[in-house]
Amino acid sequence: MAPALSSSLLLALGLGTSLTFSSSHWLLAWMGLEINALAILPLMVSTHQSRGTEASVKYLLIQATGAAIILWGSMLNAQITGHWNILTEKEDMAMLIIITGLALKLGVAPVHAWFPEILQGTNMTTAMILSTWQKMAPFILMCEIASSYQWLTLILGLCSIVVGGLAGINMVHMRKLIAYSSIAHFGWMMLVVSSNIHLALVALVIYTMATVVIFSTLDSTSTPSIQSLPLSWTKYPALAGLFPLVLLSLGGLPPLSGFVPKWLIIQELTTQNLFLITFIAAISTLLSLFFYIRVVYVIVAVISPNFFGHAPTKFFRGKSKIFPMAIPGVLALMLLPMLPMLHAFFFC
Repeated sequence: MAPALSSSLLLALGLGTSLTFSSSHWLLAWMGLEINALAILPLMVSTHQSRGTEASVKYLLIQATGAAIILWGSMLNAQITGHWNILTEKEDMAMLIIITGLALKLGVAPVHAWFPEILQGTNMTTAMILSTWQKMAPFILMCEIASSYQWLTLILGLCSIVVGGLAGINMVHMRKLIAYSSIAHFGWMMLVVSSNIHLALVALVIYTMATVVIFSTLDSTSTPSIQSLPLSWTKYPALAGLFPLVLLSLGGLPPLSGFVPKWLIIQELTTQNLFLITFIAAISTLLSLFFYIRVVYVIVAVISPNFFGHAPTKFFRGKSKIFPMAIPGVLALMLLPMLPMLHAFFFC
């Protein structure tokens, strides 16, 4: 794809998300979501492969369905309340319809089945955009309207955590595995999106940084599946050493950064006396941690092919791709000592 065209599409992605972030009118927010969905489609088919074309068609149909549901709910809300404002008076049935459409766009359970299949049909860069940037706009809308519907967000969140943990156990393709990891992480965010928006945003930021590092590492080392992981150290040894730590951080293992949002979310849920939901979410996290540890085991303990005990030097590449991941990599691993500062900044 020509650099000018790819730059224009990325600019359109930023424009659509910014429009949704800044709008207080349902039609403008819907327009931002549609700009986002249309701008990512040429990037998905840029590989000129049948799987990319199939993934783009599936994505178009799913996003069009979600957009139609959101538009239907917003029109129903406008008909009953007489306004299109997002932050003022809301009609319950219309908001439930809109939350359903946003859940479909976010790919949370039980409307999640499309997300892993589409990620498997795209390249690593597009999969990274779909897992991070494309989810920000619908998640912000969810934060704005979910405060009065905690029971629904708790059901969606708990279902996503359980489904993401169970379905990711037997995955061997890295894009599908990270897709189910994304479903589980957005489940944690959904648990508190109606009661503590700042905490949900902290979880979103940490998840985004870790996911960017993971997809960048997989792209740099050309690692589409778990079986290819033992060869990654011969290409970028520094990234192969960083990758297991970022995976464990996503799993929520202390003292890494991924432990921070889970710790704070569990604390928030216990203060609301939601002990059963907290227990199920914490136990389900062990399922996600299991398949992260399985990947880490393959990287660390499985010996890659070598020649007389030495890695073939022709596989080593330059260091140019390592430095852009230094800052998000450090933030994805070492935010726990900064927890008091984060707590003071976001919650005070």
